[in-house]
Amino acid sequence: MKKLSISYFALLRQERGLSDEEIRTSAVNVGELFEELKALHSFQLTRLEVRAAVNSEIVSWDTSIQDGDRILLIPPVAGG
Repeated sequence: MKKLSISYFALLRQERGLSDEEIRTSAVNVGELFEELKALHSFQLTRLEVRAAVNSEIVSWDTSIQDGDRILLIPPVAGG
């Protein structure tokens, strides 16, 4: 099991009820991790609507994750 630090932004932070947490997972890549978190926390957004970063670098959903990684999940943000 990998220990990861997860940071949620905007709508995901609102749905989760917190901005950061540490989790343990057996997910192999970012996509598997997102689907695990989506099911666990009933997130409404899909992968098509969210960007992910690993250790501050925007990545694709098939990017491998390692023990100790920091994962950022970033939904669309309205600005103005």
